[in-house]
Amino acid sequence: MKNRNLSAWVDEVAQQTRPDRVVFCDGSEEENRTLIQGMLGDGTLIALNGERYPNCYLHRSDPTDVARTEHLTFICSRDKEDAGPTNNWMSPDEATRKVGRLFDGAMKGRTMYVVPYLMGPVGSPSAKVGVEITDSPYVVASMRIMTRMGKVALDALGGSDDYCRGLHSLGDLSPERRFVCHFPAERLIWSIGSGYGGNALLGKKCFALRIASTMARDEGWFAEHMLILGLEDPEGRVTYVCAAFPSACGKTNLAMLVPPASQKGWKVWTVGDDIAWLRIGPDGRLWAINPEAGFFGVAPGTSSRTNPNALATLSRSSIFTNVALTPEGTPWWEGFDGPVPPALTDWRGNRWTPDSKEPAAHPNSRFTSPARQCPSISPEFDAPGGVPISAIIFGGRRARLAPLVYEARDWTHGVYLGATMASETTAAATGKVGVVRRDPMAMRPFCGYNMGDYFRHWIELGANRPAFPKIFHVNWFRQGESGKFLWPGFGENLRVLRWIAARVRGAAEGRETPLGIMPADGELDTSGLDVNDEALRELFAIDREPWLEEARDRAAFLESFGARMPEALLRLNQDLAARMRA
Repeated sequence: MKNRNLSAWVDEVAQQTRPDRVVFCDGSEEENRTLIQGMLGDGTLIALNGERYPNCYLHRSDPTDVARTEHLTFICSRDKEDAGPTNNWMSPDEATRKVGRLFDGAMKGRTMYVVPYLMGPVGSPSAKVGVEITDSPYVVASMRIMTRMGKVALDALGGSDDYCRGLHSLGDLSPERRFVCHFPAERLIWSIGSGYGGNALLGKKCFALRIASTMARDEGWFAEHMLILGLEDPEGRVTYVCAAFPSACGKTNLAMLVPPASQKGWKVWTVGDDIAWLRIGPDGRLWAINPEAGFFGVAPGTSSRTNPNALATLSRSSIFTNVALTPEGTPWWEGFDGPVPPALTDWRGNRWTPDSKEPAAHPNSRFTSPARQCPSISPEFDAPGGVPISAIIFGGRRARLAPLVYEARDWTHGVYLGATMASETTAAATGKVGVVRRDPMAMRPFCGYNMGDYFRHWIELGANRPAFPKIFHVNWFRQGESGKFLWPGFGENLRVLRWIAARVRGAAEGRETPLGIMPADGELDTSGLDVNDEALRELFAIDREPWLEEARDRAAFLESFGARMPEALLRLNQDLAARMRA
């Protein structure tokens, strides 16, 4: 090991956790085969049908460990105010006493794996190095899919001490001793007591968003919970778009959208489905990279109807977590293609039939797949400089409030749209329908510092930058009086993307409204759709009283950040209320 700083940290961790052996991972195929064989031998993995799902495996996590533990996730900044009201805070001293000691001897009887990984394309000036120390071979195999892992990361690091340190241990998997702690000042992450990907794959939400967002604030860029797609028109011009949506709003489906047959000549290229790092290029535009190398997608609901590209992606060299198993040895989940099988093995390993009360696959079951396997993966996926972003889209699930699409008047108004975006819960998720949850920029669980400061960073970085992207808001989920969706969604969302691209290119006039700029008559192509004039009017209707109530709710949310909230956003909310009253 040439890097003295890294060597010293590895020695320090080994002395504390006391593993039986230490392995430095190189990311090679041979190393991966050995890991897989070991996990097949001890039952950590189950091999799937090799003919139908080559090189694919099933992992079952502990039944108490199946999702991100947001209530046990902490920002350990020195000042509580720096964490802000949307984060759980723990002082670094308390974290050392309460969480640090849980690592004492935690790896006895286990192997300690040192996993160097690169977030971003090889050779990219935007890429960052992380090192995760873990005692979970499942984490190692998953990190190999999700990042550029091994020697390539060590080569990028060289002798530098500029890397994010992550220490993870399964511990005893007790929910009572489960914590995820982030130390932004030290670029350090601790995770213990969980093997679930969102808590254990530390390059993902922990580094690429919570730690990276603080780095982005300090260094003048953005680390965002956004997909990246390229929309190619019939003339071959590609418009790159970033989009942020809360959960259950179709983010992955949009990233991998398949144009319907009616949209001849149009293509959608997938650059990323979850995270974007955006920097200002020499031309003054925002350029984005996807720091990840794989997809960690939700399996239930994924089918050839909703996302054929995702289904093709996960058909080989993938790890499935907490899905059901057919007698033929293939994965299954609710919403999968075809009829429900008469018998399955459920995600806990028990016999399941359609009469069973519980779902066969866990609602948060996952697939971990290499991004390069996606049929729509962009030719620019590995471009070191990234792709130039022309539009940023914010969106949420609003049954009766938000129009199908509208554009912000300027950059600061766009930040306001992102800062106040919200989604309504569904019955399947919460048992209550229509509960509004504010999720600014879809970053509420992932911003590593006070979101009032985060909004200010957005405003200041984009000030007086004419080449910055236009900002839009969309809502695929507006319903009519009957409760039916007014817009067909899925592949037909391409029509909305086409209008956005036309606005970016100056090829659509739009029309001013109290909310922003909406499509002018005839600008949104609805030919061939079962969307009549009345439905189209309802899709863009602005109802005064609900919007006045929305403005009051937004005011309460914005004011919860106190003095950290930029005055500009408070004024824009007052302006919205005034426009509605007028």
